[in-house]
Amino acid sequence: MNPTGNTSAAVDPVTLEVIRNALSATAEEMSLVVMRSARSPLLREAGDLSSALTDADGHLIAQGRDIPMHLGVMSFTVREFLKRVPKARLAPGDVWFLNLPEVGGNHLPDVKAIRPVFVDGTVVAFAVNLAHWADIGGAVPGSYVAGAVDAWQEGLRIPPFRLFDAVGPVRENLDMVLANVRGAQEREGDILAQMAATRGAEEQLQRIFAEHGADTVLAAIAAIHDRAEAQMREALAAIPDGVYAGEDWLDDDAAQGGPVAVRVRVTVAGDRATFDFSDTADAARGPVNTTPFIAAASVFYVVKALFGPDIQPSGGCYRPLEIVTRPGSLLDPGPERPVVGGNHETSQRVADAVFRALEPTGPERLSAGGPTTSGLVLFGGRRADGAWTTFYETHGGGEGARHDRDGAPVVRVHMSNVMNTPAEVVEAEYPIRVERQRLRSGSGGAGRHRGGAGLHRAYRVLCDDMSVTTMFERRVVPPYGLQGGEPGAPFRVTVVRADDSRLDLPGKANIRLDRDDVVIVESCGGGGYGSPEAAGSERRPAGDSSAGDSMTTGGTM
Repeated sequence: MNPTGNTSAAVDPVTLEVIRNALSATAEEMSLVVMRSARSPLLREAGDLSSALTDADGHLIAQGRDIPMHLGVMSFTVREFLKRVPKARLAPGDVWFLNLPEVGGNHLPDVKAIRPVFVDGTVVAFAVNLAHWADIGGAVPGSYVAGAVDAWQEGLRIPPFRLFDAVGPVRENLDMVLANVRGAQEREGDILAQMAATRGAEEQLQRIFAEHGADTVLAAIAAIHDRAEAQMREALAAIPDGVYAGEDWLDDDAAQGGPVAVRVRVTVAGDRATFDFSDTADAARGPVNTTPFIAAASVFYVVKALFGPDIQPSGGCYRPLEIVTRPGSLLDPGPERPVVGGNHETSQRVADAVFRALEPTGPERLSAGGPTTSGLVLFGGRRADGAWTTFYETHGGGEGARHDRDGAPVVRVHMSNVMNTPAEVVEAEYPIRVERQRLRSGSGGAGRHRGGAGLHRAYRVLCDDMSVTTMFERRVVPPYGLQGGEPGAPFRVTVVRADDSRLDLPGKANIRLDRDDVVIVESCGGGGYGSPEAAGSERRPAGDSSAGDSMTTGGTM
């Protein structure tokens, strides 16, 4: 099946819609299976996972309502997988796992499970689930090595590796993986959940093919590609032809270097658009690099969000888009560079650079700068029984204001779509107590419409030795205002030691904490929209917090 062909005339519109929605429901069901059966709270509670279906050649045909950075990457994963594992080597019951960034990937903790789906002995589709493993090995618990300068420091690198066949687990392969990660029992439970999700998708796909017939389903898949292409071309044609430039900045390179630029030139010509990132900075020494697949995912997210929200995501959507990255740059660094933070930090800088480039096409479509960072704080240690425990938490912040309203408080925007872990789960699963959770008063940027408030959350360590990792942005370069609005307050993480001494943590760091140390997370506020003078109200400095940083306790929210 080749998505560049046009065979959409072979299926009637009603049947096409029935099949299209059945495929989308199958992808969504995969994610539900993982969330209901995984061992780690990161998957069960936060939902740091995504699911998709591709055609027989690896082109996306359906996806769950999951995480944009994952879903965009999975548009390429199977295509790159097939370059290494041809279809002739695949068999019914196979489930292959991989995490190599250069094989249609992003960073090592995001591990993909790929199952070929056969009908009458022929591969007709692939079911793909991506799950963030709470640990993938490496130098520190949680596998975020802030000081990493090469790819091998970041953990276990898994090329396409068959962990299941028609009989069941390929035990020696599975044991090799589990021997190289912390929390092996939890990882095995998550692996089984991913396998089960792809098995459920296979069963659903075989029912769809049996009900409608292979020829009809394959024609419908081709039609999905063709229609998505036509819709994307129509959306692009509505943008005035021209060249639009935008940029955004990483706070630093995670290796004592200063801000790092992400720059894009967008050329719109008729019903096509080129996004050229050649002027983006060179590859960073630290782990904020990312892959061309993430750059493409970020571009697709922006274009779809602004101009085609109702377009069915599929391989056809990408046909009118050209994404150019320069080898040796931050977005195309080669396989030896570290990338763990670039997955969710640099991807957001790409999205914001493209949004800012396209501001002249209609600022009323845009929000001011928001919490375009994972806000990651990762705790790793051992429970009283000696078992490894890794608490991976991302923190939302204030949404940027829009032309017609203030920003919402404490949300996640752009490339992230995970949920928070409830305080009750944190305290039940980890040697941590959530001391406080509230809005970060005054953190939204001033403007005709004010940016949303960030989050204030405090964690108390309840064990004698705890590893803590930060990996976040918007600490130095705050969320930007739009159309004259002011920036929001920057992100801040503070450690209050048991002796009351304080430490302001950098955005990328690995430290050790002791019992009764407290980590205070204050996420960024959103940028304001429009001139503050137009609001006709008193301007408060962004980031002013009437609540202060007192260490009193009062339960959790």
